[in-house]
Amino acid sequence: MDTSTEAETERVVFVTEDGVPTGETGPKLASHHADTRLHLAFSCYVLRRSDNALLITQRALHKKVWPGVWTNSVCGHPAPAEALETAVRRRASYELGLQTLEDLECVLPTYRYRTPPFQGIVENEFCPVFAAWTDVDPQPNPEEVGGWRWISWADYTQWITDPDTDASYWARDQFAQLKDKKPFSAL
Repeated sequence: MDTSTEAETERVVFVTEDGVPTGETGPKLASHHADTRLHLAFSCYVLRRSDNALLITQRALHKKVWPGVWTNSVCGHPAPAEALETAVRRRASYELGLQTLEDLECVLPTYRYRTPPFQGIVENEFCPVFAAWTDVDPQPNPEEVGGWRWISWADYTQWITDPDTDASYWARDQFAQLKDKKPFSAL
């Protein structure tokens, strides 16, 4: 009987600086350390259609990478040969219980970042950023999500730019590029 969790069996796809897969993969958890190799990932910002609120989530306290930190709606890694859009939908379902994302769109196709060390882990990702819409509240997986809330874009703007908030490095970094792009610039 297989008792491993998805995190223990998931693999990351290593890529070049331009996001092109090298043909190599590595185990997700073991691949994240002080010298994390560049790999493919994604971030997604889920907006509630009824009032344009943004879903932000707190990473579960027991996660290896950035535990307890508040961030955008959902992040993850595509499996080898998996389309990014498919990976976004898979992780939104697994992490947030959101079975449907509407109007999923890649808004930052070439976003790339490398974090400073956080509890000994450096994140190093070629990470296209998506926006999507829903009108359903999440039903989060406690293995992935420690907390969640809907927040107006105006309040998010104040929150993410406050240096004292417990926001992820990538959410802060992505904000500078997202704020002037649709759909965010229209909120």
